[in-house]
Amino acid sequence: MIAPALTKNQTLVFDVLSHSDGPLSAYTILDKLRDHGFRAPLQVYRALDKLLERGMIHRLESLNAFVACAHQEKACCGAHGHGTVAFAICESCGHVVEFHDHAVDHRLDDWAKQRKFKPAKTTIEIRGLCETCSA
Repeated sequence: MIAPALTKNQTLVFDVLSHSDGPLSAYTILDKLRDHGFRAPLQVYRALDKLLERGMIHRLESLNAFVACAHQEKACCGAHGHGTVAFAICESCGHVVEFHDHAVDHRLDDWAKQRKFKPAKTTIEIRGLCETCSA
C-alpha cells in the first residue's frame, strides 16, 4: 500500500526538521514557518502528529522536541517495524544521535512477553556528553 502524499504543512514541517542541526520544539518550528503562513501552534501540532504516525520524525520526550528520523531511506522505526528507537543526547551541544540495537530490542521483547505486557511504544534516551564535548 502506498502512503498518501504529505500535505503542504506536513512537508514544510518535515523540511524544517530535516534541515535542522538539532531537535526543535513545536514553537521553534512555528517561528521558522511564520513566513509560510503558519499562525497557530495547532497547525504545527497537526503536522507533527501525522509525521509521527508515519514514522518520519521522532519526539524526544525528555526535551519535548522533535527530530527527523535518521533512517528515512530504510523504512524506519516503530511505525515501520524497525523496533526500539534509541537516542544519545548531548547535554552540552544538543547533538542527537539516533540508533538501534537488536540485542536491547530482544531483551525488552523477552521482558514484555514474560510479563504479558503489550508495549505500544518504546523510546530510549541516553543523556550525557558526546565525544567532542567530553574531550
